[in-house]
Amino acid sequence: MAATVHLAGVINESQQTPRPNGSAAVLAIGTANPANCLRQDEYPDWYFRVTNSDHLTTLKNKMKRICEKSGIKKRYFHYTDETIAAHPEFLDRAAPSLDARLRITESAVPELAAAAAKRAIAEWERPATDITHLVLATNSIAHAPGADLRVAALLSLRPDVQRTLLCFHGCYSGCSALRVARDLAESSRGARVLVASCEVVTSLSFRTPDEASPEALVAAALFSDGAGAAVVGADPESPAERPMFYMVAASQATLPGTERAMSMRLGSSGYDFGLSAEIPALLRGAIAGCLVEALAPLGLVDTGGGWNGLFSAVHPGGRAILDSCETALALEAGKLAASRHVLSEYGNMGGVTIFFVLDEIRRRQHQDGGQKEGGMVDCEWGVMLWVSARASPSR
Repeated sequence: MAATVHLAGVINESQQTPRPNGSAAVLAIGTANPANCLRQDEYPDWYFRVTNSDHLTTLKNKMKRICEKSGIKKRYFHYTDETIAAHPEFLDRAAPSLDARLRITESAVPELAAAAAKRAIAEWERPATDITHLVLATNSIAHAPGADLRVAALLSLRPDVQRTLLCFHGCYSGCSALRVARDLAESSRGARVLVASCEVVTSLSFRTPDEASPEALVAAALFSDGAGAAVVGADPESPAERPMFYMVAASQATLPGTERAMSMRLGSSGYDFGLSAEIPALLRGAIAGCLVEALAPLGLVDTGGGWNGLFSAVHPGGRAILDSCETALALEAGKLAASRHVLSEYGNMGGVTIFFVLDEIRRRQHQDGGQKEGGMVDCEWGVMLWVSARASPSR
């Protein structure tokens, strides 16, 4: 009986652990890219040369048109000419190559994620040992122990840091990681969550162009590699911690019957992407309704003035995605400038890209002088959107 009473007391005490008083906030952001950078206007010639496919002139011209219309100026890749030359199996669709690809990403993911995280921690200006939780999202690994353990070691995080690894969430993996970080930060007073997203998925998908697979050609013209990180916490300690965005609420909506509109399938020869041409139209028809459902509980429903009173951090999945959001929400010119800039300078880095967009929004706000006393960025209400039809309002 005494043991039972003691256990009950422990449970009661744990339930009374103080929680933060306010919403979680992004306290710092860091980004990183591999060194290999290729200009988009030169990419088709390079791609068809290294894959020994210059004889596919019709397909090459098609890719040139895709690249010209992509809104992308340059992209970054972990792979290099030397990587491809050392792995001829990457070019043979019939040859098993997954093991070789995963050996590359097993070391590349934690190293690139740690590079972005170091920049976020440096901006935060507190020691890495003050991090209580680590959340890492990626589509680029398939091993255990996971890349989160290696990231913790590279950053010298304390041994009892609580780690969460999110895999195979597609392009919304970064936003999923931020949502988990928000929940962790608001569940325990003093929690400081390092959240990171890293993709070197191009090393898992690079292969010879195929006339029977136009989706692969589009993917080859859009995707790139990178890493983004942020420190998230509630009740920021003033003046040391300077919140950039408050993460007020999060919601998710799934459009019925759209499971196959976007897909990533990992097989013996790496990733195969499924990208339906209907995605922009699906987005145009649903995004406004999803926003209403997400924002209504916060009293931010559009009352006739449009959505231009909010800032928008939209995942730039592609130029057509951004155009569809702009049209469906009747956004003024320039409202998606940060997303378009990131797409232009980096391409689509999957879930990583949203960290770059937030960083670009923050940079533009500083340029415009939107900074309060004490370093807090004077942000208006905003919404963070990604193609899976999620919406995470920020302030």
